[in-house]
Amino acid sequence: MASRVVLITRTPCHLCDEARAVVTSVCGEAGVAFEEIDVDADSVLREEHGDFVPVVLVDGVRRGFWTIDADQLRSVLA
Repeated sequence: MASRVVLITRTPCHLCDEARAVVTSVCGEAGVAFEEIDVDADSVLREEHGDFVPVVLVDGVRRGFWTIDADQLRSVLA
């Protein structure tokens, strides 16, 4: 089964580092696993999200990019 939460990142990326911390914390609180994918490892993802990383998808829907809002993510996962 695919993860409900997907964090799309690249390296190096300071915003991605910050987003990872938020997603790790919020998903931990909610008991929800997340998957992290490198946008540069997939040409389709790079085409779709390349300029917007980090991106958070929940159930396949983009719920945030660049700066991830912890409260908004908590709300979506509730």
